[in-house]
Amino acid sequence: MVYLYPYYFERGKRKQLKKTLALLLASASVLTLALTACGGNGTSSGNDASGGVVNVYNWGEYIDMSVLDDFTAETGIKVNYQTYDSNEAMYGKLAGGSGGYDVIIPSDYMIGQMIEEDMLEPLNFDHIPNFQDIDPSLLNPEYDPENLYSVPYMFGILGIIYNPTMVDEGEDMETWDVLWNEKYAGDILMFDNSRDTIGISLKRLGYSYNTTDSAQIEEAVDQLIAQKPLLQAYVMDDIFEKLEGENAAIGVYYYGDYLTMKENNDVLAFALPREGTNRYVDAMCIPKGAENKENAEKFINFMCSTAAGLKNCEETWYSTPLLSVREELGAEVVEDSFAYPDTAFMSEQCETFSCLPAEIRTLYNDQWVRLMNAS
Repeated sequence: MVYLYPYYFERGKRKQLKKTLALLLASASVLTLALTACGGNGTSSGNDASGGVVNVYNWGEYIDMSVLDDFTAETGIKVNYQTYDSNEAMYGKLAGGSGGYDVIIPSDYMIGQMIEEDMLEPLNFDHIPNFQDIDPSLLNPEYDPENLYSVPYMFGILGIIYNPTMVDEGEDMETWDVLWNEKYAGDILMFDNSRDTIGISLKRLGYSYNTTDSAQIEEAVDQLIAQKPLLQAYVMDDIFEKLEGENAAIGVYYYGDYLTMKENNDVLAFALPREGTNRYVDAMCIPKGAENKENAEKFINFMCSTAAGLKNCEETWYSTPLLSVREELGAEVVEDSFAYPDTAFMSEQCETFSCLPAEIRTLYNDQWVRLMNAS
């Protein structure tokens, strides 16, 4: 079932212009952050008359860039902004000692891993009073059971995005099997990261996303190796251009991103496989040793304000955890059962990623290398 509302599409031209501006601003921030890391002292700059800086590392296509200017106007704190396209890329950079970031926005399972590895700072919630606006159902999650390290930013579900003019609708689109269907060879896109891609194969086989059975994980990768000749590419944010431009017929990505793609190519559709899917939460965190921790907490609090939350929700079309923002959205949005699933939908159709044991994470890495090296 696909939910499409005029609300979602009335700002297409404006958003495309903002995307271009976002890329320019993000590129400028890369240079600024590099200069800050090489020659500046983040702690002292955080106390200067201008309000200092905050260095933010976020997913691509995941913010209304104007909120950064709004934050600076309100606080005097300059935002240096960079993006990544996978949890694994973000983790690898921080684990390797690079970065200099003050705010990061990982997904649930990665937050759990980073807590386990002592890579995050506990938050001072006295500096984040807007935390009280978070949907209670998203508090004290499995990945952060005492809610010491994270504040939900957005959430959503995974599904199949496809072009009905290039595929057979109906039963084909009701199952993950379509990603292994030979009649779509050369037109299929898969995630370019291990957790999502192996997870889809596990779910297709009837296994849990969070299995610790090594035989099941290896079987899932065997299936992905068999699938590999059918793929056009493994992708992350480049899926936008490929599906919007009709350079591929089928891809797997998130519902909020589907709505973004839909405004640029109205023919695209979204399907939820009957085997079930992933429901995720991305949350704002502060890396261990961040030099501008107080500024980071001010930024997190600002992002939880109704005004900033509404801008980000309307720009990205991801689902907001902020109750005050939902009150500002139209009924056609908050009643969209893909955007704001009810308890029954969640229990029957969705599974969240958990932080896997260290030995299973190592197995994932090894199996991903096996898949990438397969001919």
